[in-house]
Amino acid sequence: MDAGATGGPDALVDGFVQHLRAERRLAALTVENYARDVRDLMRLAGGTSPLSMSVHDVRRHLARMHAQGLGGRSLARKLAAWRAYFDYLVRDHGLPANPAKGLRPPRVPRRLPASLSPDETARLLERGHDPDDALELRDRAMFELVYSSGLRLAEVLGLALHDVDLDQRLVRVLGKGSKTRVVPVGREAIRALRAWLVQRPRLAPQTEQALFVSRRGSRIHARSVQARLRSRGLAQGLDSHVHPHMLRHSFASHLLQSSGDLRAVQELLGHASISTTQIYTHLDYQHLAKVYDAAHPRARKK
Repeated sequence: MDAGATGGPDALVDGFVQHLRAERRLAALTVENYARDVRDLMRLAGGTSPLSMSVHDVRRHLARMHAQGLGGRSLARKLAAWRAYFDYLVRDHGLPANPAKGLRPPRVPRRLPASLSPDETARLLERGHDPDDALELRDRAMFELVYSSGLRLAEVLGLALHDVDLDQRLVRVLGKGSKTRVVPVGREAIRALRAWLVQRPRLAPQTEQALFVSRRGSRIHARSVQARLRSRGLAQGLDSHVHPHMLRHSFASHLLQSSGDLRAVQELLGHASISTTQIYTHLDYQHLAKVYDAAHPRARKK
């Protein structure tokens, strides 16, 4: 038992902070956030020792913070800090059980992902056809591939030359959890990839295996891709803040609207659970609702 065991709530928090720094070796900002969240709990407890808190006390404090307007994500973060604090007290200060264990914050409403319309996507991808502009051809090949196959940005950045089979129109992708999947590539993306591969030797040394490289010849970075796509969107007059994941969302939304095959979209996206893919059905319903409101005689505004 350390020196904090014989002190009050403040000493116990100080001991917890030292534990995070010295034993768990957490980043300074993480330690600061944990300490702030635990001190919020102590303030709500009004001087009550954390060693005497029950699950009902913790639930009540959580409910108070929710009533004060704190959102689900913030409450989830605070609850995680409280659990870690009570685990520390169980281990080092004789607390019989963790009163925050098993508690859950209010459910966070899932935000619908932003996506482009088919017309907006076409405008974004059709820009630029200069056969001598290697960077423009690279960008078009990258973005066509993301939209054609529903890839994550990290998956595109990780592609090697041997991962793409142009003749079979397939790409092998290493997704989340180091799971590999093979997905089809559309004709436009194949055409854009062929054009890029003609120009790629101008930038990449023979030893570089990355499919997409920077102007310096090394594997391209995520921020560079994001900046290039944002600039491309602005040049095309798109109102949305265009980012690579928006193309993945557009792929899923457009494919689901056309096919209605949720399971196939799940496989193509590499989602472990179909519940993750189901969010795109809400996008589809949103689109239908807009059409209904604009066209139905009983829905149109006078």
